[in-house]
Amino acid sequence: MPQTLRVGLAGFGNVGQDLARRLTAGAIPEISLTAASARDLGKAAANAAAIAPGLAIVPLAELPAHADVVVECATAESFPEIARTVVGAGRLLVAVSVGGLPNCPELLELARTHGGRVKVASGALPGLDIIRSVKEGTIRSVRLTTRLRPNSLAHEPYILDRGFDFSTPPASAVQVFDGSAGEAAAAFPRHFNVAITLSLGGIGFDRTRITVFCDPDIAGTVHQVDVEAEDADLTLISRNRPSPTNPRTSRIVAPSILAALRSLVDPITVGS
Repeated sequence: MPQTLRVGLAGFGNVGQDLARRLTAGAIPEISLTAASARDLGKAAANAAAIAPGLAIVPLAELPAHADVVVECATAESFPEIARTVVGAGRLLVAVSVGGLPNCPELLELARTHGGRVKVASGALPGLDIIRSVKEGTIRSVRLTTRLRPNSLAHEPYILDRGFDFSTPPASAVQVFDGSAGEAAAAFPRHFNVAITLSLGGIGFDRTRITVFCDPDIAGTVHQVDVEAEDADLTLISRNRPSPTNPRTSRIVAPSILAALRSLVDPITVGS
């Protein structure tokens, strides 16, 4: 990586704007925020004027020319187009919305052909280093149990299609899903980037099992990962806090991206 790393943002919503504030304020001195892209370029330019004056707002196709690394902080729906553009240009993509990865099956071949790479920002999920470590041996099973607040689920199409009404919180926790990681990502594309991340770090989309509860008694999203493996059995729990700007997402998302970026420039990094 160059001495000063040029970073672009693909997506300029709550997370993208949070990153812009932090990076512009010098959160990582070795990184220069150079450009951003969004579906609505006019709106992005107006927001950038107040947050990061001078930030170039460009169409997605032009973003790789402005950056050594592009952070995807958009949606699972937008992920395939962003990934194809960035990886196809031979750049490193730091990805968040990997729930969209199954819809981009050619990404591995694209990376090999053009020299691009994908780094998943995984800070919202507990214990990924040790999961990747036990993967070097034999993993027998992986299960993710996620508890979400009613206001995070109330308007999800999957929930409404199955007759759940969480506009009024239930009296106690209600199980709303049990299936594979691939099925969870398809059912809840906004919430289950973690399911795809866990699958990539472990035993794949089909063998990773996901259970989802709507829980009125939690402050923020809770993820519990249970792994049975040859070298270690694991129980890993994260209790996330809601974002102050968008309570339906977790506060940890932007810091997880910063940690991924920092690992690209720090001379000593912790984690495998």
